[in-house]
Amino acid sequence: MNDEFDCELTLAQWETLKNLRNTAPQPRRMNRFTIEGLIRLGLVAMNGDAPVITSRGRKVLVRGSSCLLLDLAA
Repeated sequence: MNDEFDCELTLAQWETLKNLRNTAPQPRRMNRFTIEGLIRLGLVAMNGDAPVITSRGRKVLVRGSSCLLLDLAA
């Protein structure tokens, strides 16, 4: 994987990124600690009171999704 997108994310962080990619009007309740960790990584930003996925976060999610499938197959 490219170093630019290589992130060691927890399952909770992956699930939060997946949840944020959807533009549902009422996203699931998210853990503040998880959101803060994703903000520090530059994968999520705050838009007012709502967390939003950044372009880097989308790239990490897309690049990492194939690795997640490989991990499940192993």
